[in-house]
Formats: sequence, structure tokens, C-alpha cells
Amino acid sequence: MSNNNNSTQLPTTSWGATLRTWLDNGANADTPDASRRIEWIRTTPFFAVHLGCVGVIWVGWSTTAITVAAALYALRMVAITGFYHRYFAHRTFHTSRAMQFLFALLGACAVQRGPLWWASHHRHHHARSDEKDDAHSPQQHGFLWSHVGWFMTRANFRTRLDLVGDLARYPELRFLDRYDALLPLALAGTLYAVGALLEHTAPQLGTSGAQLLVWGFCISTVVLYHATFSVNSLAHTIGGRRYATRDHSRNNWWLALLTFGEGWHNNHHHFPGSARQGFYWWEVDITYYVLRALAATGLVWNLKPVPVAIRNARRIER
Repeated sequence: MSNNNNSTQLPTTSWGATLRTWLDNGANADTPDASRRIEWIRTTPFFAVHLGCVGVIWVGWSTTAITVAAALYALRMVAITGFYHRYFAHRTFHTSRAMQFLFALLGACAVQRGPLWWASHHRHHHARSDEKDDAHSPQQHGFLWSHVGWFMTRANFRTRLDLVGDLARYPELRFLDRYDALLPLALAGTLYAVGALLEHTAPQLGTSGAQLLVWGFCISTVVLYHATFSVNSLAHTIGGRRYATRDHSRNNWWLALLTFGEGWHNNHHHFPGSARQGFYWWEVDITYYVLRALAATGLVWNLKPVPVAIRNARRIER
């Protein structure tokens, strides 16, 4: 017997609909998203990238492959920290619409969803930091959940469009957010094609399509994943506190080195509106140095500083 009153039925998701979400985040957009159950089928590509690292056993290594992996780690780390985080989430500087789109393209290559999704969930994090509603608080939900569990659930799959109205008015950003798998697939395909070409045209480099795919995409992406995910988990668990923020954010110098400045997390939660997270010259903030270089070229402007009065406020007495 069928029941036409859909509002009283629990939502079900078919395998086909779930698979469509690999390429189209708009699939099942009307499905209620309160469940904290991990969507194992939908997150299969995430695990596949990790599994791809095992391929190093067969493809080996070369200086070329390691150089490509390191370069893509650095470029995509800046794309996440400087563009997804400090631009899209916090609007700490200005740029042109064309550069905004380029920043979104680079950020999407980091395989951490689209710019609107990323910015919306991060804005929610700051509004509810380490409270029960904070999706990735290690204090509320445990370390592993804050590190990788939270974004695998239906509850956090959809973009919180109500929090990114300033960004959602751009159709090109909405398109990229909906089809955020396109850029990672293009990157993976390009790496394989370049490696295959080099294998035949420059064999002295000792690389191949499969090798560049494993090192340049899989290994580089997995290291990038867990470095940036550590800001959610480790940076709210381990390190020192300069400021009396209402959360458990920490400053961690070695995490700041790995994440190009994001480890100065207690600084950031004290004043999220600054383009600079290393508040003092000795607090290394590579992302800020890159933004300063871009500002010198005129590609970005109005980098928001940390006002001295705010930098000196709410300090924890030692």
C-alpha cells in the first residue's frame, strides 16, 4: 500500500541517488539533513584517494614525482588557507570577480568541497565554536569525529546557503559549489596525461602517468587533507592560549608551519577579521606572506590588519 503523504515518511536515499552526489551536490538537495549517520557510499571517493597512496608500491618514486607532489601541496594549501578560509569564509581582503573565481577554482582542486560549502560551514563553526552545535568540536564530539567524521554525514553534506548570501549571488560560484568534483577529476586526469607524456618524451625524468597520479594527486591530497583537518582537531586540543576566547582554540607553532599559518588558531578565534593569523613577526604565517605578495601586484587589496588595541585585549595572565 502506498502512502502519498511524503511529509510523514522517513527519507530514503537510493544507491543511484547517492552515487549521483559524487558529481552533483544538487542531487537529493531536498532530503532532510539532520542525520549524523556516516554516508559510506557517498564518501567512497574520499577513501579511494587514501587507497590510491598504496599504489606507490608499484609506481615507485622519482624526484619529478616528489617535486610535483610538494608543489601541489603548497599551492593547494594556500588555496585553502588564503582563499577558501581568509577570503571566502572571512572576507579579510578584497579582489576582483575574475580573481575570486580563480581562487575558487584553485580551492576546489584541494578536494575539500566547493567554496560556498567550505565557507558556510566555517562561518557556522565560528558562530558556535566548541558548543554542542559545532559540527567539528573535539570537546563536544571527540577527536576523530572533529578530524574526519563530521563531513561524512548527511547532516553536514549540504551547503548552508543562509550563511553565505554574499557569495551565493555569484552564479559561477554556485556552479562550482554544486559540481565540485569536476576540478579534482580534471587535476587527476591532467597529472596522468602529463606523466604519460613525460614517460615518452623525457624518460630521463623517470616518471610516468601512474606515478604522477599517485604522488601528485593521491599522496599530495591525503597529506593536505590531514594537515588542514588538524586545524579542527589538534588546534582545539594541543597548544598554548594567548587570548581568553570562549572556545578551546590553541596556538601551535608546528601546526602553523604545516598549514602555512593556520596553526595560530587562538589568535584567529580572538580576531577572525584579520588577513594575518601570526600576530607577531616571529609567528610564521606563510599564507599572509603570499597575500602580501599578491597585494604588491595589485591582484588583491585592503588586507585587514590586526588593530593594536584588539591584539592587546583579552590576554590570559601568565
